[in-house]
Amino acid sequence: QVQLVESGGGSVQAGGSLRLSCAASGYTYNNNCMGWFRQAPGKEREGVAAIYNGIGSTYYVDSVKGRFTISQDNAKNTLYLQMNSLKPEDTAMYYCAAYRAGNGAYCYIALLGGKFSYWGQGTQVTVSS
Repeated sequence: QVQLVESGGGSVQAGGSLRLSCAASGYTYNNNCMGWFRQAPGKEREGVAAIYNGIGSTYYVDSVKGRFTISQDNAKNTLYLQMNSLKPEDTAMYYCAAYRAGNGAYCYIALLGGKFSYWGQGTQVTVSS
């Protein structure tokens, strides 16, 4: 079983930055696709970014490209999401998730479809204008 615990959320003004962390434990070696999702009140959950561990490929949805950076520290079993130039529309609960993907393309498809196997409890990000 994989356990995922997010941290780093908070309240910032527009234009500010936050770095989210996700500590993973359990059978983490078997889940080579890690991702961040978010869900705003009244909206569906959406994928934000993913990283495929095998070749270090990263994937982003258009709304965060150039502003968010996903990274992974394998030695610490920790996933990060650096969020810069935050906008009020980035306000949401952010979730870390893990999935076993056959290759990078499947990791990206899983991000778009939300088809991840393990999920954290989430951390709230609030951006004020």
